[in-house]
Amino acid sequence: MLVKTKAIVISSLKFQEKSLIVKCFTLSSGLKSYFVRDAFSSRKASQKMAYFQPLTIIEIEAVHKNKGTLENFKEVKISSPFHSIHSDIYKSTMVMFLSEILHHSIHEEEKNESLFTFLETALHWLDQHDEIANFHLILMLETTKYLGFYPDTSDMDMPFFEMIEGVFTPFHAISSLTEHETELFKKLIQLKFDNDQKTFHVIERQLLLKILIDYYSFHLDGFKRPKSLDVLKEVFS
Repeated sequence: MLVKTKAIVISSLKFQEKSLIVKCFTLSSGLKSYFVRDAFSSRKASQKMAYFQPLTIIEIEAVHKNKGTLENFKEVKISSPFHSIHSDIYKSTMVMFLSEILHHSIHEEEKNESLFTFLETALHWLDQHDEIANFHLILMLETTKYLGFYPDTSDMDMPFFEMIEGVFTPFHAISSLTEHETELFKKLIQLKFDNDQKTFHVIERQLLLKILIDYYSFHLDGFKRPKSLDVLKEVFS
């Protein structure tokens, strides 16, 4: 089946010497993996590689056989080019980290238009703003809305957040955050991208990042600690 759709590049993996396997989150069909033959050998190799940087938004025409095997592009172009994400060390590091988070979080080969629209809008926001220190935290938390485990905020006045059930409770359990951690988490829940990026200190951000990674681990089978986490911490320390 010939499909035309927008797609967000989640990852690209070199295959043998000249080719790539590219995983994309598509607007039309959810997660899809594509085989790009001779990606490193043609005259347009550098252009091809630009298409497949982490979280680049592309427009594709592709043949989808839907047999669980690698699909093939017929045509690829940048949907709307980023101006700062891939040239700014802070933004590119953040994007590398978030692409790993999404790689371990999105597994469904089915349409999720609301998640796609959220990610597309968020990435354009990141590209257009300079104060971005909390962006990755907000994006990780907001993404849980579309993955099905956003915290239940109906009892946010309670002092502890219980990670497994995703609820605020009056009692501290083994899987609960401490009162201090819970207060930080509550502040994060109330943040939007446009809020003051100085809301948290560096140490508080690192603690919130650990909380979010733990929260993902509780709710997603096979979720792995991103390899780029240490790089992110180094750049933002």
